[in-house]
Amino acid sequence: MIQNKYASVAQTMAFFAGITYAVMAVYLTGWWLDAWIGDLNIMMLLMTLITFIYWVAERWYFLPQRRRAAEAIKHQLQTENEEKQRLGIPVADTASNDERIHEALNQPWWLDWTAGLFPVIAIVFFLRSFVYEPFKIPSGSMYPTLEVGDFILVSKFHYGIRLPITNTKIFENHTVKRGDPLVFQYPLNTKINYIKRVVGLPGDEVSYLNKKIVINGKAIYTETMPDYYNEDSLRYSQQFREHLGELPNRVLNDKAFPAYISNPTPHNAAEHCRYSAEGIVCKVPQGHYFVLGDNRDNSQDSRYWGFVPEANVVGKPVLIWMHFGKLSRIGALY
Repeated sequence: MIQNKYASVAQTMAFFAGITYAVMAVYLTGWWLDAWIGDLNIMMLLMTLITFIYWVAERWYFLPQRRRAAEAIKHQLQTENEEKQRLGIPVADTASNDERIHEALNQPWWLDWTAGLFPVIAIVFFLRSFVYEPFKIPSGSMYPTLEVGDFILVSKFHYGIRLPITNTKIFENHTVKRGDPLVFQYPLNTKINYIKRVVGLPGDEVSYLNKKIVINGKAIYTETMPDYYNEDSLRYSQQFREHLGELPNRVLNDKAFPAYISNPTPHNAAEHCRYSAEGIVCKVPQGHYFVLGDNRDNSQDSRYWGFVPEANVVGKPVLIWMHFGKLSRIGALY
């Protein structure tokens, strides 16, 4: 009766393990094929919870049951051997007996791939949620600072500790500073992460007119640098050193491109901005940031879709940890 119950529970959990992996395979395939936008945080949280349930079941139910079954086999074999010795019958090789006991203790495949993975998944989920998270740069909006194909590491605790999924801040740390590169949830679709540079802080008046930045009436000092050669587009761009924050940053800003902002998306605080043929002037509302891409003529940023709410902040990029084909790019960003 007990053995039947064990087999029934094992079959049920094996079935759900198979369903879980099938759903995950479909989800990841659709994500890879751009059929939908995936959320790795939600998937990691669900996998952590599911594998935890199986880990608990293995530790407190399945493993004790297998040990009892192995002990029963061992006791049965011992009784049989004692009876054979009493009757003068030769005892068979114990290797096959040991194999039976080992087989009874073996973890089924579905437990090995669920309960066995829990510690690894839990550690990865904790690290990427609260410590560092890797990202890959998919576009050229941050040239020349970041190139397409850069794999970056983002500090999740630099601006404070936030809960996964909800992104609710539970612990304060550094404040966002002007000039910081910032990873954040795209305000118009929080499932997508963007990276831009912070130009305007809460309360600032930021103008980007005739391709020049003025903050609170003070023009940002820029220095002309040698033209930047983009190996991907095979073209040169005008390059400048910009002094936004404590450390200067490089930007691309071609004077031949117009400063006019064409077709801005209706955004979260449009009433705080004025558009003209020369560019844009915005008063940054409290709890928000005005951000620009370093590749000023090829960046969808606050000029087009508005401000970044503080609640959308993800972290600060600190390291390029890999760029296949350009290993020389590996290193700290600042």
